[in-house]
Amino acid sequence: MAIYWLGDDNNDIWFPNPKEAEESGLIAVGGDLSVERLILAYTNGFFPWYSYKLDEEPHWYCPQQRFVIFPDEIHISHSMRQVLRKKNYEVTFNKDFEGVMRNCGSVDGRWDDEGAWLGEHIIDAYMRLYRLGFAYSVEVWEKCCDENGEETRSMVGGLYGVSFNNVFIGESMFSRIPNGSKIALIYLATALKGKENCLIDCQIKTEHLKSMGGRYIPYDEYMKILNKDLEGVFY
Repeated sequence: MAIYWLGDDNNDIWFPNPKEAEESGLIAVGGDLSVERLILAYTNGFFPWYSYKLDEEPHWYCPQQRFVIFPDEIHISHSMRQVLRKKNYEVTFNKDFEGVMRNCGSVDGRWDDEGAWLGEHIIDAYMRLYRLGFAYSVEVWEKCCDENGEETRSMVGGLYGVSFNNVFIGESMFSRIPNGSKIALIYLATALKGKENCLIDCQIKTEHLKSMGGRYIPYDEYMKILNKDLEGVFY
């Protein structure tokens, strides 16, 4: 196994053989977060993940076991079904992509952590993908009233990610209420249900995601689904 240096020449965009990734998935360091490099990365199963406070260069991962959720397999617990039935929250798609990113970066003091990764450079990079139609968000809103009694709403949960072909690659999620991110994920899976050969790439295994139906598939199976056709998940 080896970790490759991608160099400083951002006109020479490449990635190594993904089969050579470390057990953690780390395979390369360097390069930039240009649209061209990010598209090449995601369409080959790579993604960036690193702490901008600790590392100057992007770190690139390509795990050979991918933790994913197939929309038709998502598990909705009895308690979550009760939450959804109450309809206390409004859920939207792509209404405030930047707002979701900033909430993902700041909730629970994440920006203050030494390992913080969602800084302004990441926001700028994914906003470019969003404007080109490759990145998407799900927002969860709670209705409330301002000091004048006017009805308003505040964002209390959400997620964002990128989409290529039949795969939605989740980048981050947040909750400012119990289950805020779960609501967003359930609505995303519901929107994707029935689409053949479609999956949600969770990138990192968590018990939260496992409880909702997450499981591992091999990289080769992941790539077969990713390359199934040229029709995007949301367009």
